[in-house]
Amino acid sequence: MDHRHVEAARTPHQAVGATLPAALLRTARPKQWVKNVLVVAAPAAAGQLFSRHALTQLALLFVLFTACSAAVYLINDARDAEADRAHPTKRHRPVAAGELPAAGAYAVGGALAVLAPAVAAWLCPPAVAALLVAYLGMQLAYCVSLKHVLVVDLVVVTTGFLMRAMAGGLALRIPLSRWFLITTGFGALFMVAAKRYSEAVQMTGKAGATRALLTEYSTGYLRFVWQLAAGVAVLGYCLWALEGGGTHHSGLLPWRQLSMVAFIVAILRYAVFADRGTAGEPEDVILRDRALAVIGVVWLAMYGLAVAHW
Repeated sequence: MDHRHVEAARTPHQAVGATLPAALLRTARPKQWVKNVLVVAAPAAAGQLFSRHALTQLALLFVLFTACSAAVYLINDARDAEADRAHPTKRHRPVAAGELPAAGAYAVGGALAVLAPAVAAWLCPPAVAALLVAYLGMQLAYCVSLKHVLVVDLVVVTTGFLMRAMAGGLALRIPLSRWFLITTGFGALFMVAAKRYSEAVQMTGKAGATRALLTEYSTGYLRFVWQLAAGVAVLGYCLWALEGGGTHHSGLLPWRQLSMVAFIVAILRYAVFADRGTAGEPEDVILRDRALAVIGVVWLAMYGLAVAHW
């Protein structure tokens, strides 16, 4: 009996030690790393994606943004551990569950937050290092206080997406089109607001089931935001597509103008899930809906042909 008590007392400590790397990885949210693919957006839009230098820089950028976002998640979870333990879902996060010591999360997060901009300053143009410092500062401010400020929380999350999209252009010294910035920024706001709206719809009658700030937003207001953002994103894209010649084109077909159709249909399809309140995880919506995936592939093909002037 005494031996069993000793084993029972040892098991949690042994489990923590054995699963520490796994706990760090889970806290870094690998599922969210797909967002960092946005670093290819500006080079792809400019048709400068496939040179060896471009691919090397973009791969490095993906790693650097992954390190920065992991740093933010680690510090956020260490800071919110007590509150997360009272949450029905977040209590399973490694820090809240006791699988990862808060001090360890702070230490690894802090190290990544210092290392990523330092590597960027060494291997990338200065603007990239400055962008990463600004991204980290903004995201950490979000963790501490900005996530509790109405509207500002939406702006900060949206800006994080926009910074990712800008980074590729800054790394390769590609001028960033005003239409690229408008479409990317408002497209990101559309998805962020749709996610918040879906969370608000799903938490109705379930107090404490998600972030407290949602109780300050009305579903009507969040619906207005994602509808407005979708409209501006579509307008920005159409202005880009029609810019510089209208119906004139140098390729086999007016791919630039035709891509508007696929882009608008993709927005409308995604809006179906936003309207239902099931757009809580954008990556899941895109990957699970076959029609949306096909529309996305068609749009990418048309956009690529337009950029390549085929």
